[in-house]
Amino acid sequence: MVLELLKPYLAYKDSGLEWLGEVPEHWEVQRIKHYLSINESTLGEDTSPDFTFDYIDIGSVGTGFLLTAPHRIQFHDSPSRARRVVREGDTLFSTVRTYLKAVWHADTTQFNLIASTGFVVLTPRKASFPKFVSYFCQCEPFTDWISANSVGVTYPAIPETKFATFDSVVPPFVEQEAIAHFLDHTTNQIDRLIQANEKLIELLREQKQATIHEAVTGRIDVRTRKPYAKYKDSGVEWLGDVPEHWNVAFVKRNYTVRLGKMLQSQRRGAGDREVRYLKAKNVQWTGIDWTTVDSMFATVSELDQYGVSAGDLLVCEGGEGGRCAMVEALDGANPCIIQNALHRVRPRTNGNKSVTKNNWLKYALRTVSSKGWLDVLNDKATIAHFTAEKFGALQVPKPPFCEQSAIVHFLAIATNQIEQSIRARAKNIELLREYRTRLVSDAVTGKIDVRTVVADSPDSPLKQAKEINRSESNLTKND
Repeated sequence: MVLELLKPYLAYKDSGLEWLGEVPEHWEVQRIKHYLSINESTLGEDTSPDFTFDYIDIGSVGTGFLLTAPHRIQFHDSPSRARRVVREGDTLFSTVRTYLKAVWHADTTQFNLIASTGFVVLTPRKASFPKFVSYFCQCEPFTDWISANSVGVTYPAIPETKFATFDSVVPPFVEQEAIAHFLDHTTNQIDRLIQANEKLIELLREQKQATIHEAVTGRIDVRTRKPYAKYKDSGVEWLGDVPEHWNVAFVKRNYTVRLGKMLQSQRRGAGDREVRYLKAKNVQWTGIDWTTVDSMFATVSELDQYGVSAGDLLVCEGGEGGRCAMVEALDGANPCIIQNALHRVRPRTNGNKSVTKNNWLKYALRTVSSKGWLDVLNDKATIAHFTAEKFGALQVPKPPFCEQSAIVHFLAIATNQIEQSIRARAKNIELLREYRTRLVSDAVTGKIDVRTVVADSPDSPLKQAKEINRSESNLTKND
């Protein structure tokens, strides 16, 4: 890692700043307003109504990058906060909802760029290297300090006049340039590694879905890893051909579907008790999210009517209708029910034996969703609901029970292996982002000296500065 190869500066001094600590001895500490211009230009109300520009709002900016492309609009259609003029080399820093740490460097402006008044637009002066300013504004100790000094709970903000009075470090200009050069190179490498991991996760998810689809639709016999000998037309649009000995059945023929209880936030009778309940956001394709589980009131009979047990399949009725997950085990000993945004699904029985498996339906619904058929059923042009009637009328393949068991067993192992790979790559991304954040913070606050690394680069500003100094020295000697 680069950090391990870099050493601190030889001498430090106390910066006098609580959030910063010591800085290199030859660095300065200045108020932001003394070395940066703030909000140099703003659109006035006399702006032509037809003036067209690219608009950047708080929600479209991450820490150092754009989350979404600027939205092109005309002045007469723009919100009243679309006023800050942004030019090449400027840095945007969010002073509203400061916990978002929205910072972006405008390295190029190919069109009129206007930012929300929720940003301060920082324009470098002669003593400030533009990209260093941007990296400093991304520095985690600084953004944390700004957040800590913001006012408000839901939308914490800091006045731009107060922001301007905060202090920051100002290395010599050539050193600012060297730090920016170093961070451009190293963060670009880290970003490429992150993108490679993200691409691999995308491919792994595609592999997982293809594996599920092949098994659920009978494209392969999981027992032999080969196609079945004979196929027939299923008569179902999303499904196509299925193995000749498979059946196709309506969900309601083989499963009981129970919609949950309407939210009851207050006690209505002596028999009501407070219980946990799951809602649509708790049910994800990856499983049940027990992180945040709310409570409502229900009677003892409703606990049985809407209660959740291990082995139940929960399916979203609203939101992304059809999204589902198995209840592998209850989180905690207290009972739990479902809200009326969820269906609880259980297999029907013949005597004491189940006629089908919940895990099978889970994989089938995943395939139905990937084919886009749930979107058709839910009619997303209106308010999307995967009603009990729509759910019950859905046709899914039904292999013999023993074959379902073999397919479910195969998919449990195959998808778990893929999920382990996905989690490993996701952990890599998390570590790389943490490393990137630390690298930026350590470089711009002088915890590491990058000059020795940068000096060897052909386009190094330090090397160029040394050559200029050497040339000037030789001219002086000749004179």
